[in-house]
Amino acid sequence: MNFSTFFDPQHNDDFIMFSMSHWIALLLLTTIALFLFFSRFTIRSTRELRNGIRLLLVMILIFCEAGLQLWYLSQDLWKPTHSLPLELCGITLMLSVVMLITRSRWLYSFLYFAGIGGAFIALVTPNLVYPFPHFRFLLFFVVHGAIILASLYMTWVEGFRPTWKSLGYTMVCLNAGAVAVWGADQLLGANYMFLSHKPDTYSFLDYFGPYPYYLLIEELFAFAVFLMMYVLFFWLPNRFRTRHHKGQKFHY
Repeated sequence: MNFSTFFDPQHNDDFIMFSMSHWIALLLLTTIALFLFFSRFTIRSTRELRNGIRLLLVMILIFCEAGLQLWYLSQDLWKPTHSLPLELCGITLMLSVVMLITRSRWLYSFLYFAGIGGAFIALVTPNLVYPFPHFRFLLFFVVHGAIILASLYMTWVEGFRPTWKSLGYTMVCLNAGAVAVWGADQLLGANYMFLSHKPDTYSFLDYFGPYPYYLLIEELFAFAVFLMMYVLFFWLPNRFRTRHHKGQKFHY
């Protein structure tokens, strides 16, 4: 593939879900996340390393959004109906940048669920037509991976933790944001966050029924995913540690 084809909006082949390139991209992102997890104590102990990783994530997120906007403009494809960062992942991208810079616990409480959950679903069932190694393919996986890594960094390195209240807070913020985006959709004649109809490519929404019922099912599905993320990774481990410590004290 030559340089012009790398950016060309025209393509002969479409992205195929769970193709070899899709699996490799998921494997690479999983490997990076595991490396961050197993390196968390080393990163945590060095201020320069912490700041360096935060800055790297900020730069990746900003450059990805800037790169997408420049691509739209350079290919004469920029339109307010699909080019604004009003999808959930576009919103969580911008908020992740602010969270990393400010270390905001309020933003973390939202982004742990909405950022990781939304980006994970997007990575598993991408709303993507460009195959590897197109610029849009690479950009898609890099930016969604960075959104997930931003909240994982705040969890594993900075020591932030969501709470039960974070679940309700996230759902309220999501619905408030959806109302605002719906207003933008009506004004622009757009379909951001798929509030007007389902995406043209395969997605989880295909299992949630017709419009507008899939919006309610989607909300219930999101809450179930967020609840699972909290129970599996925080509530159950905390209960296990509490029982383990009590058992040690009793034995002693």
